[in-house]
Amino acid sequence: MLKGTGASGGIGIGYVKVVRDQKPVYERRRVRNTDEELKRLHNAVKSFVETTEQLAEKVEAEAGKKEAGILRGHIMILKDPVLAYEIEKLINGGECAEAAVEQICNMFISVFASKDDDLTQQRAADMEDLKSRLIKHLLGMDEVRLSPLLPDTVICARELTPSMTAGLDRKNVAGFITEKGGETSHCAILARALDIPAVLGTEGIVNRVCDGQRIILDGETGEIIIQPDKSTEEKFRRIQEDYYNRRELLRHYLGKPTTDADGNRFSVLCNIGNDSDVNKAIDSDGEGVGLFRTEFLYLDRKTEPDEQEQFEVYRSAALKMSGKPVVIRTFDIGGDKEVPYLEMDSEANPFLGIRAIRYCCIHPEMLRSQLRAILRASAFGDLRILIPMVSDIPELIFVKNMIGEIKTELREKDIAFNEDIKVGVMIETPSACLTADILAKESDFFSIGTNDLIQYTMAADRGNSQMGYLYSVFKPSVLRAIRHTISCAKAEGIPVEMCGEAAADPLLTPLLISYGLDSFSVSPTSVLTIRKEISRYTKQRSDEIAAAVEGMTDAEEIKKYLRSQIMENAE
Repeated sequence: MLKGTGASGGIGIGYVKVVRDQKPVYERRRVRNTDEELKRLHNAVKSFVETTEQLAEKVEAEAGKKEAGILRGHIMILKDPVLAYEIEKLINGGECAEAAVEQICNMFISVFASKDDDLTQQRAADMEDLKSRLIKHLLGMDEVRLSPLLPDTVICARELTPSMTAGLDRKNVAGFITEKGGETSHCAILARALDIPAVLGTEGIVNRVCDGQRIILDGETGEIIIQPDKSTEEKFRRIQEDYYNRRELLRHYLGKPTTDADGNRFSVLCNIGNDSDVNKAIDSDGEGVGLFRTEFLYLDRKTEPDEQEQFEVYRSAALKMSGKPVVIRTFDIGGDKEVPYLEMDSEANPFLGIRAIRYCCIHPEMLRSQLRAILRASAFGDLRILIPMVSDIPELIFVKNMIGEIKTELREKDIAFNEDIKVGVMIETPSACLTADILAKESDFFSIGTNDLIQYTMAADRGNSQMGYLYSVFKPSVLRAIRHTISCAKAEGIPVEMCGEAAADPLLTPLLISYGLDSFSVSPTSVLTIRKEISRYTKQRSDEIAAAVEGMTDAEEIKKYLRSQIMENAE
């Protein structure tokens, strides 16, 4: 048995298809006719753009606009004037087009790959894919296409790039296994969007299998079995059937209110990353949007979005949600989200530096534009404002004062907006947690961002795999931080939601019920699962479980106990 990272749930059973991407090989040479060489480059770029847009359209039809945006991002990178200028400068100096592309792309790859976080390293993978494909266009080589495929194919590769998976013969794919990549990689994102089981980060898989071998993968546990015997395959067939049966049973909770076993009401909201994801929130029966990440409006472009562009996006979300709440997080730029046109200074510790509300306090003009857009759009639905990365009370007061000024401006111009728009604080720093009693007096609601709260509470980089033993929501210190935050909110009578990954963990559900959480904000695919989990617990039973956990000191002990309670509650 091999082990990788389970990145997309489900059981895949089928036959191995090893995919080896042929690296382009060229002869480096000096050129005399630079005009002709530049023409070769421009023709290759044109061909690249046309092919990539065709692939993006196919992905958008099958998986969604967000997933297609991965490929369209490659087009935007290639059209970057800095990249184009540097490549053309080398050609004008006598380099052949292939060598110029390789040298400049490698320079960017080196910068991205040197970062410690997964998201920035993913940019290095994007640039590597772009480089290889553009050189192939220069050489007239065919790109790898995963089509046609035989039924029940399990694709095994060192890495599956966006361009490979874009042309996927989806109906015949039983699963993905790769040597590179993790839960945040583009392959993982696409696998989840297409509902294909995937195990990534499996060391040496390409050299350990061959075409036609029988193979099983578990996209939840990361387990891989090569050449399974009959009894093992039958066992996993049963697991596969149970997985799909459980998903079908969840449909029972469509259209139902979210209540615990006592009938107490909760809300299950959706986390979304762009405007097209609003449709996914609606289709999944989410009771609103608990976290609308707005960074997509600022990334992969040359200038910041203007107020009108933002207004139209927020208004569209408000109208689509038909009165359900839409919590819009003001832009959280910095840390792992670099925006070249902002010319932000390089920082030794970017996650502890100028990001989110800290950037806004130094550069208020961008925040003012965003807040004006949100306020104007609030006339069309229940929009709410969420401030990320708050660590000091004056940061909240700064934003509230700006909102007050904008309200006055809009009144003077007779522009409609919601006078009572709610303003909340994202609790994701220990400082915000420890002063939650003070923040609650100035806030309309709290949203607990567990991803960063764990990172900062445990002083453990969530992008560093070696810190996995520390990065856990089940650490007693993190659970106490969550409980304390909710307690402070309740004392002031304001609601609390959780929008981090932990909100979708069924093990945590009884604890959150006991602590008094009001809303669970999860990915659209987790809405029905969490609605079902909430329905299984009474308040009394949840309190009993929380009391037992309170006396435990080890995260693994806590997880083991909570698993046993899930099993007991299911009987």
